[in-house]
Amino acid sequence: MLYLNEDHEMIRESVREFTRERIKPAAQAIDISCEFPMDTIKEMGELGFLGVPVPEAYGGMGLDTVCQAILLEEVSRHCGSTALTIAAHVSLGMYPILAFGTEEQKQRWVPQLATGESLGAFGLTEPDAGSDAQGIRTTATRDGDEFVVNGAKMYCTNGSHADTIVFTAITGQKPGGRKEISAFVVEKGTPGLVYGKLEKKLGMRASDTRMLHFEDMRLPLANVLGGEEQIGVGFRNFMKTLEGGRIGIGALGVGIALGALERALDYSQQREAFGKPIAMHQEIQHKLADMATEAEAGRHLVYHAAMLRDAGRPYGREASMAKLFGSEIGTRAADAAIQVLGGYGFTREYDVERLYRDAKLCEIGEGTSEIQRMIISRSLLSDGLGA
Repeated sequence: MLYLNEDHEMIRESVREFTRERIKPAAQAIDISCEFPMDTIKEMGELGFLGVPVPEAYGGMGLDTVCQAILLEEVSRHCGSTALTIAAHVSLGMYPILAFGTEEQKQRWVPQLATGESLGAFGLTEPDAGSDAQGIRTTATRDGDEFVVNGAKMYCTNGSHADTIVFTAITGQKPGGRKEISAFVVEKGTPGLVYGKLEKKLGMRASDTRMLHFEDMRLPLANVLGGEEQIGVGFRNFMKTLEGGRIGIGALGVGIALGALERALDYSQQREAFGKPIAMHQEIQHKLADMATEAEAGRHLVYHAAMLRDAGRPYGREASMAKLFGSEIGTRAADAAIQVLGGYGFTREYDVERLYRDAKLCEIGEGTSEIQRMIISRSLLSDGLGA
């Protein structure tokens, strides 16, 4: 792509090499065993991959959002679980601290997160609050210089492996009866933090996903994200966090689409039917052409949203477009790849069925496709078409 610079190409080549050598060979096995790829994540941290968009002053590589999107795209070509672990760590677990934390909080937590010495997670969804994120019931009650937290968060990616978890809780009531929602950081080992069982999932099976319970969990004022003056603005900050995270999920979907295309293209040139490779049959060619076109279009949407973010311009609508399109083409491409492989595609001998199962999560996590369409349409109705 003409607008990619040397940093972008460097990240692509280095991540692609690592992924092919270390992630691809184990992807199928950890999906079957549901084994969290901690060793791989630690290696990626040592190589700087977990701190790609983090300023060098906090232990990161100081690169841009496009580099982060490229990283997720390359990893998800071969392992959605590993890509999701990285996305949740960087975009959800670390970004809120970097963007909204006090300087003391940044110095306390970000360097270890950027280098992979520790892992981050994010708690927003609850049993009664999914797409309606304001419907949370977890409470944090002030008691002197501490907050006593009670409630639960579900579908927490990185769950029990996370050393720091950023989460929201109700800290009071605003004028008019609306909930005052604040954000907190809790560290692993804090009394009252209880982990639920590992969720058994359709896809992303090597990603650690579980319920978190807060049982009279006490947190000092120093663990209020952004400090005492940020009490009550946690919901707003989490919505900003999700905007950036959607770029990552869009990249993840594009990577799955590219992985599905790669496998379908390779198989179609080897498999013969009616005396010639099936790639020579027009119907297969049309599938390959559609997969390639949609993957390239998704990549442009993701990179465009990332560039807007890096330029400091509004990018919410574009992030939702990238997430919506990227996630849905991931599912479509994986479905098409199964069709190209036929019966083999339906078995675990080939891993396109895993790509298909992994892709579905992208249409749900960080705002469902329905929510993305709502965000895009509301933006159109309020702001028009834009430039």
